Amino acid sequence: MMRYQFALIPALLLAACAQPVANTTLEAKTDAPAVAAPTTTSDHIQAAMAGAHRSEANKARDIYRKPLETLSFFGLQSGMSVMEISPGAGWYAEILAPVLKNGGKYIAVVNDPSKTTSERAKEYFTAQNTQLEEKFKSNPSLYGTPMLLAIDAKMPDLSAAGPVDMVLTFRNAHNWMSQGTDEAMFKAFYAALKPGGVLGVTDHRAAAGTDWTVSADSGYVSEESVIAAVTKAGFTLKAKSEINANPKDTKDYKEGVWALPPTLAGDAASKAAMQAIGESDRMTLLFVKPL
Repeated sequence: MMRYQFALIPALLLAACAQPVANTTLEAKTDAPAVAAPTTTSDHIQAAMAGAHRSEANKARDIYRKPLETLSFFGLQSGMSVMEISPGAGWYAEILAPVLKNGGKYIAVVNDPSKTTSERAKEYFTAQNTQLEEKFKSNPSLYGTPMLLAIDAKMPDLSAAGPVDMVLTFRNAHNWMSQGTDEAMFKAFYAALKPGGVLGVTDHRAAAGTDWTVSADSGYVSEESVIAAVTKAGFTLKAKSEINANPKDTKDYKEGVWALPPTLAGDAASKAAMQAIGESDRMTLLFVKPL
């Protein structure tokens, strides 16, 4: 791990007359002023964030995930073709798909359940993918027609979606590094992007110099280890941001990053302290595929 408010103040102006006017009525205007339609990408992002389709629990996480600032930093434009890798239940998809409906394209890259030998993983991926697909189908006027692309993380093939302008991944790199699929995934992203295309990465940040082969199992990886893995695939690091930093995160919990909100995996006594810390300290990295 922002909203709009409008107020209407009607006023009635009565003119003083020298004599009473018979049979005169005053009609109050009942037409509310029209709310301007979103025009910029920032407008579209904020409109999606404030939408009734998002639960209050999801909106409550905006203060930690900072979607407007993060997507603006990555350079999102509503007319882009964008892949989101492993969108899970669709926290970011609820924002991205409505924004990209306006002339762009949203592709959700999900795990193919048939490519895992673990029955537990197969059930998890199947349920997650079904939930995401049903979310999109429930409101086509909001989401448009997103594409779901199922892949094998060990041999990812993104070619079916065609070259895209942007690939985004939120808190997934530590999983790929832990599972040994990071090299294949980053190479696949490179192949999927148009020259000059953008890869945006956020993840739970371990302290500088931390050995990622140890820390990845706790959900944290160092910024330098992620940069090394991504640039090895051919990308150039263009910019970093502290948008999603959290200096309160001590990163030393027995349960790993899952001790923090929203999971709160620790014992009851620790939950209040974890809530006070908030969600994890995160790196926010912008890479480009060279022209």
